[in-house]
Amino acid sequence: MVDLKKQAPTIALLFTLLVFLSYSVSWVRLTIGTAMDVVLGPLIDPEGFAVPFFVMIIILSSLTGLYSSLVQKYTIDYEKMQETQAKMRVFQKEFREAQLSGDEKRIKKLQKKQEQMMQDQLEISRQQFVPMAIILLLTVPIFFWILLRLPAVGAAADIATGIVMPFAGIVSLSATVLWFIPAWIIWYMLCSLAMSQVIRKSLNIGGI
Repeated sequence: MVDLKKQAPTIALLFTLLVFLSYSVSWVRLTIGTAMDVVLGPLIDPEGFAVPFFVMIIILSSLTGLYSSLVQKYTIDYEKMQETQAKMRVFQKEFREAQLSGDEKRIKKLQKKQEQMMQDQLEISRQQFVPMAIILLLTVPIFFWILLRLPAVGAAADIATGIVMPFAGIVSLSATVLWFIPAWIIWYMLCSLAMSQVIRKSLNIGGI
């Protein structure tokens, strides 16, 4: 019988890959984006609350920062992670000292220990896939909605669909401002990261 708990990281990884693939399927983006528009659309529509798009992105990215932090708090064993990382640092120091001193006996002993250390590191890495999948599941519909309601590329910027960017001035949220990255993604990431740091600090997530 398959142990779902042990296979959870693998399942989460496969799900994550599936979610990324969904970006390339237009009808999936449109269907999910349209469904989200039923709830979020009235907030930015002129006949609704007429919230400027850049403010809406602040709200959504703050929400992303909140649930991302909470998901990580309750799915990642930070105590075990920090313990494993501390052990790895000690091991690396000991191994380096053994190599420098040319102590072959000690090196062989540490090499046997290295395999277990690598397995622990791998397990910690595998644990990251579960929260990643959950966060993607919650975030992708938001992104699909933003893509649905973004102004057309090349459209003139205004209070509803534009934003002031450093060195670029007033630009449309769909405009490219950094290499190939649209303004809305940069704005979304900045807001989400800022809110995440505040939440993680408040909840002491990850030992911050």
